Amino acid sequence: MKRGTIPIYREAGKTYHADSCDTLVEAAESGDLTLQALGRGTYPGRSIPGRVLKGLRSVGYWDAPHEQKWGLPWHRNEGIEITLLETGATPFFLGGKLLTLQPGDLTITRPWQPHRVGNPNIGPGRLNWVILDVGVRQPHQEWTWPSWLVITRKDLQSLTTFLRENEQPVWQSTHAIQHCFRQIARTVKDDRNDSGASHLSVYINELLLHLLDMFREHRVPLSKSLTSARRTTELFFDGLKGSVSDPWTLESMAECCGLGVTRFVHYCRQITNQTPMQHLNQLRIEAAAETLLLSPEKSVTTISHECGFSSSQYFATVFRKAFGCSPREYRRPCRTQPR
Repeated sequence: MKRGTIPIYREAGKTYHADSCDTLVEAAESGDLTLQALGRGTYPGRSIPGRVLKGLRSVGYWDAPHEQKWGLPWHRNEGIEITLLETGATPFFLGGKLLTLQPGDLTITRPWQPHRVGNPNIGPGRLNWVILDVGVRQPHQEWTWPSWLVITRKDLQSLTTFLRENEQPVWQSTHAIQHCFRQIARTVKDDRNDSGASHLSVYINELLLHLLDMFREHRVPLSKSLTSARRTTELFFDGLKGSVSDPWTLESMAECCGLGVTRFVHYCRQITNQTPMQHLNQLRIEAAAETLLLSPEKSVTTISHECGFSSSQYFATVFRKAFGCSPREYRRPCRTQPR
C-alpha cells in the first residue's frame, strides 16, 4: 500500500494534504474495521494503475462495526468528494459547522473546503466515497471533468453549475444513488489489477447522472458569487488570521489565490478597503494585542516575531498607530491584575 507524501494545498500558511487516512489504514490493519479502496497518490487502498480512469483519485468504503478510537483530521481533496453514509452515524465538520451524519446522508465537498470526520472519533457505520479531480483548487477556476465520462455536454454543464454555485454540504440521498454506491463498493471489493475499471466507469457516470437528477428535483438555489475571484479572495482572508506569522508578500498571497497581483489587490480593496499588506498588518496587530493580554509572560520582542513583524521597533510603531499606546502600556493592566 505505497502512497505519496506530496502536499496538495498550501493556503494562508497552512498545508493541507490530500486525505492520506493514516488513522483509517491503521484501524483497518488492526482489524477494527473493514476497508476496501482504490486510490492514487496519498489515498489508501490498492493503486489505480497508470492512466486507467484518469482523474479518479479515490473510491471505496469503510465498514466500522463499533465506535472507533480515531478520526480523520482536517484535510482537503484535490477533487470533488461525494460520500454516502449507508448505515450508522458519525460527526462531520465542514468549515466551522459540526453536523451529525445519519443513514442515507450524502456529503459533497469541493476542493477548497477544509473538512474532517470525527469529533474526535468516528462513529459506527458504513461510509462510501468517490473523489474525482476536476482540475481546480479555487472557486473561480473552470472545471475539467475526466475524459471517460459519457454524460452529454449539456448535462455535464448543468451538473457543474449545480456543484459550483451552491455549497450545501449534506443532502438526503435517493434510492438510486444508494444503489449506485453499493454497486461501486462491490466492484471495488472484487477489483484486481483494474479488472473492474469498466464497471467503475459505468457506475460513476450513473452516480453523477443521479446526482444531477437530485439537484433538478430539489430546484437548488444557485449563486454565481460562489464562483467568483472575489469569493476566492474572501476564503483566503478567512484563513489568513491563523497564519499571520508567515513571511507573506503581495506576490505570495496572490499566488495562493491563483490570481494575478492586480486582480488580487482589486478584490482585497473591495473586501477590506485596504491594500493586502495593510490588511495583513492589521491582522498581525490584532493577534499581537490578544497575545499581549493572554500571555503576559512572553516578551514584547517574542510576540512581535511570532506575529510576523521583522523587528520589535517596527512592531511598536505600527502598534502605537493602531492603539494609541505602546505594547508595554497596552498590557500593563493585565500585569497589575491580582492573581
